[in-house]
This record gives sequence, structure tokens and C-alpha cells, in this order.
Amino acid sequence: MDLMNYYNELIRFINVADKQITGQGTTDDATVFNRERIKEIKGLKVDVSFGMGRASGIPWISFLGNGQSTKNGIYPVYLYFKSENLLVLAYGVSVTNVPNKKWELKNMKTISEFFEENKLGTPYNYGNSFLFKSYKSNQMPSAQTINNDLNEMLNYYNSLDLMAHSKHTIIKTNLEYKSFQKDSKLAGITFLEKNVCRFISSLLTKPFVILTGLAGSGKTKLAQAFAMWICESDNQYCIVPVGADWTNREPLLGFPNALVEKDYKKDEYGVLKLIIEANLNSDKPYFLILDEMNLSHVERYFADFLSVMESKGKISLHSGNVDWNNVPSEIGFPKNLFIVGTVNIDETTYMFSPKVLDRANVIEFRVTKDEMENYLQSNSAINLDNLEGLGANMAGSFVEIAKDNSLEAPDTVELNKALMNFFLELKKTGAEFGYRSASEILRFAAVVNKIETTWSMTQIIDAAIMQKLLPKVHGSRRKLEPILKTLGQLCLQEGQKFDDLLNAPTEINFKDTDKIKYPISLEKILRMNENLISNGFTSYAEA
Repeated sequence: MDLMNYYNELIRFINVADKQITGQGTTDDATVFNRERIKEIKGLKVDVSFGMGRASGIPWISFLGNGQSTKNGIYPVYLYFKSENLLVLAYGVSVTNVPNKKWELKNMKTISEFFEENKLGTPYNYGNSFLFKSYKSNQMPSAQTINNDLNEMLNYYNSLDLMAHSKHTIIKTNLEYKSFQKDSKLAGITFLEKNVCRFISSLLTKPFVILTGLAGSGKTKLAQAFAMWICESDNQYCIVPVGADWTNREPLLGFPNALVEKDYKKDEYGVLKLIIEANLNSDKPYFLILDEMNLSHVERYFADFLSVMESKGKISLHSGNVDWNNVPSEIGFPKNLFIVGTVNIDETTYMFSPKVLDRANVIEFRVTKDEMENYLQSNSAINLDNLEGLGANMAGSFVEIAKDNSLEAPDTVELNKALMNFFLELKKTGAEFGYRSASEILRFAAVVNKIETTWSMTQIIDAAIMQKLLPKVHGSRRKLEPILKTLGQLCLQEGQKFDDLLNAPTEINFKDTDKIKYPISLEKILRMNENLISNGFTSYAEA
């Protein structure tokens, strides 16, 4: 948006912030504002925060240019100091990290200095940013004044050569997934090492991963945390809450404007912009995170993605021979674009079709007793901002592995035998897998062997069964009961009987490798079997 008339937006922001800070508002207020707000102005990305819901938090609106972020850069910013009834338009300076560029103005006054001069005490945060204009929030000036001030600030900011100094030197190193697992603790969140390995290996196997399981178990946090960790800039990832009313691709890709010739309406989330930039920067990873992906029928809005993911074709956007509003007539699916969908299962969501499941690795999240105890004892607040860019030096290696089609597992005899055994049993239910799934499992084994050499082939097979084969299993008790027992039997060591586990008087020890061959898959099959007996029907997805 280039039209400078920001006054009304700013007043709405202050009203919502007042409610959030005083506790009178709801999360819906902020959600509605973020959904409807202006997200780009004068070529700058607009970001908003309402202070994390804390009374001491400082709500802000930032305007970000190339290479700049609120965690590492300089940017124009509105800062709302509610306790002082003060709205400041400032030359913002990142707090989390030393900015990659400096403001080049003389005689600038910091916000801390402004507070001291006006006997306002010490600002809770952002004291190192520089004052441009200040306004009393309960006595706001005219719309013209606000718009003129912002226009002056943004014009100056756009005149700066931001990219000249924004790219700090990054010493590239090989991907080390355990570094992410360790760094995640800095953000106050802990991911199991085996889950991190499965997640990253799945992304490198095929750039479409579905995270399912218990609501609030960390699915979205894992996807978001990894994207923030490995990306240089927040321009490289996009988190999109899927709407229940999505019936076509327009929320993700926009649409040609039928009322204006050669005009294209971009999507409000920035997905199209993300894909275009990914195509232009093939050595950097880009992430599209679709939150609650199954809140609408996936095939209705995601069909184009599923198609080009396989065909390596292009998505047609408009009929022009030249760009419309900086949008080309068609776009390809870049190999450095990674899509993660999170899934919750309840009465408001839809199940995935075999077409979708066949094109993804599905990782289930559950919370164990030990994990819950550790979380309750940690008593630490989650702050994903602490992960920003910590793994950016491994981004090049991450993309290279994703593009490397020469990777091979060292020994596939055991893997091939296991796949044939499961193929024959799944075929009895119509849930057998095809060449695509077999090929992706072979690649998954090669990728795991590349980034985690300590995993045995048995461990790799166990993860592959859980992620690629079991998700398509669903049906009635009459159809599945004998099949599940046979699949369960395949997860045991020779000489063990699945029926003995079903009738075991004590809790099953899934770490007993003398009895259990594939513990992750077996535990899932037992739960599916329990649901089958209780409800007469079962599927991989659980509420």
C-alpha cells in the first residue's frame, strides 16, 4: 500500500493495545486487527506486536526494509508507552542483536534521554532507539500531521542503501541438527532429539511435512522455531492460519483483479511474495507454515501445490505476457521452499485424502509423562525470538542436502525386506503404497544416514513406517482387526507374539529391544487397535 493515510490504522492499534494491556480485551481483538491490518506500505513490510499481553509490554508497529528485522536491524517504529500515555515515532534499533546497520543522523536523542528530560523515569524497553516525533495518545494530533510525519520518516528510510551494510558475514558450516535441539532451550522450549531428527530429515526428504497429534503439544512451535533458527531474516518464513471458509487457492496465491486491467491482488499473508523470493534466492531456505491445515478441505486450496510438487511444472497466475503488479504470469515450485502443515483432529476439521498423505511425511506429536514433568519443573517462559538466525550459517548446507539426489543409504537389504512385508499386509486393506512412497522411504533412509550416522537401519525403518505407511490405514473393525495384528507382529522380534502384548498384565516396556523391533510403530498400532475395539473404527489421526 503506497497511499499515505495511516491515521485510522494507528487509532485502531492504540485502542486494541489499551484493551490488551489493561486486560479488558481478548486475543480475538488482536487476531482481528492482525488479519485486517495493512501489511505493506511504501514497499516496507509492516509488523505489529501488542506487547505479549503483559502490562509492562510495549506495543509497537515496525516498518521493515530489505535485510532488516526487529531482531537485527534498524527500522521506523511506533512505540506505545501506555503508562505515560505516550506514542513515539522512532528511528528503531534492534534490541535482541546488535543491528547490522546504523542510523546516520546527527544530534539524535535516544528515547531514554527523552524520558529523562521529561521526568518520565526509565523506559521499560527500546531506550536505545532514537526519537523522531512524540504524541500524547489521549490528545492525538490531526490525521494530516500523523500522515505527514510518517511519510517523512518512511521516505527517508527508503532513501537509505540498506543492503549495502545489512549482510553480515556468515561463515557457512555443515548442517548439525543437534545444534537446533540445543539452541531451542534458549527459547525456553525443549524438543526431543529423535523428533528433531525425524522432522529435519523429513523436510530434506521431501519439502512437505504434516505435524499431527495432541493440541498444544508443540507442533507449530517446532515448525516456527526451526524456521526462525535457520533463516537469516523473517522474510524467509510465513505462518498462515488456515481459514475454515477456504474453498480455493486465493487465500494463498491471490487472484487477477477482474475490475482493473493487468492488476493482480496479492494474498494478505505474503505467501506469493515468499514463493517469488524463494525462486530468486535458490541458495536460501524458505518456509511456509500452514497452521491447522485441515480446518478446511486441503484439496480445495492446496491442489496446485500438490500438483507442481510432483510434476515440477508451474502454477499459472494470470494471462499476461508481462508482470502484473510485480506478479509473473506463472511461478514454479522452488526446491528451497519447505511446507509444514500442522493438524488438530476434532469435530471441526477434515481428514486428509490418500493423495495428500502420499505426498507428505506425517509426524505425530504426543506428550509423555517425563516430558510433562520436565515442562512443569522448568518454569521458563517461551521466547522464540532468542532463536532468530542462530543456525543461519547452516542454511546453505540444509538446502544443498535437500537438492542432492545422489544420496544413498549404505545398506538397504533390511529396509527392502521390511517394506515388502508391510506392502503385502497393507495391500489386503487397500492401503498399500506405491513407487512414490517406496522411493521417498529410501531417500529418507539416505538423509538420516547423512545427518545422523548413529541411527541403525532398524530405527530408520521404524520412523519410516510411522510416517509414510501407517497414516493411510483406516477402517472398520471387521476390515482392520486381523491386519493390525499382523502389522503389530511385524514390529516384534522373532519368537514374540502380538496377542501376548494385547493381554499383557503390566505396562509394556517399549525400550525392550529383545522383544520389540519397531517401538514407535508398535505403540501406534496398539493405540489404533484399542480405538478399533472401543469404537468399531480406527484411523491414524487421533483427537
